[in-house]
Amino acid sequence: MEISFKGKRVLVTGAGQGIGRAIAIDLWRAGAKVVALSRTRSHLESLKNEYPAIDIVDVDVADWDKTRELVDSLGHFDALVNNAAVAICEPFLECTTKAFDLMANVNVKSIINISQVIAKKMIDNKTKGTIVNISSQASKAALKDHTIYSASKAGLDSITRSMALELGPYGIRTNAVNPTVTMTAMAQVGWSDPEKAEGMLSKIPLGRFAEVSEVSDAVLYLLSDKASMINGVELPIDGGFLAT
Repeated sequence: MEISFKGKRVLVTGAGQGIGRAIAIDLWRAGAKVVALSRTRSHLESLKNEYPAIDIVDVDVADWDKTRELVDSLGHFDALVNNAAVAICEPFLECTTKAFDLMANVNVKSIINISQVIAKKMIDNKTKGTIVNISSQASKAALKDHTIYSASKAGLDSITRSMALELGPYGIRTNAVNPTVTMTAMAQVGWSDPEKAEGMLSKIPLGRFAEVSEVSDAVLYLLSDKASMINGVELPIDGGFLAT
């Protein structure tokens, strides 16, 4: 199944590394005009060096006003991938307000902020746009030391459903993907301990973690016209973790 984004302009947040970087590159390969947004300039410059046609912008999405001003200045987009996120793992009894505020600002508030700006321009331009939010299996199942992160991703799932309901009448589709552990460079380091990995792998019927390409492929499908009747879903990419 060939998917093309030729002539489409797409904003990808958290695109400096990991899943967001892969999505940005795959969208470019599919013909999209991609704008990659990240907080870390060096990551963006690395991406730009490899793929000069991808435009880059840096901002800390935790800053509501600066982010809103920047995203508004970027103009009209046909699609948006809300990938920017932060994860701080703390035991429930040791959860801090600092961690809560940061994850609320990045994982929840920034999605509303950026999506509002992009969706309003879609509506003004009568664009049948698409939005995909990158959530997590942690929104659906209790994971040790993930209380605040899980809450933030559950909030994101709820936002996704509300966006689907309220933006749907304008022809704008909003969906989420909920990956399990995905083997980015960072995850390969964090999950290299066989004892730690076995605890999670034992709960995944397919017996392995997700590859970055498997998440990106699902995102591109949901963004494409091939998914034209899919709106408001939260798609697990978890090898059956949530089925058990």
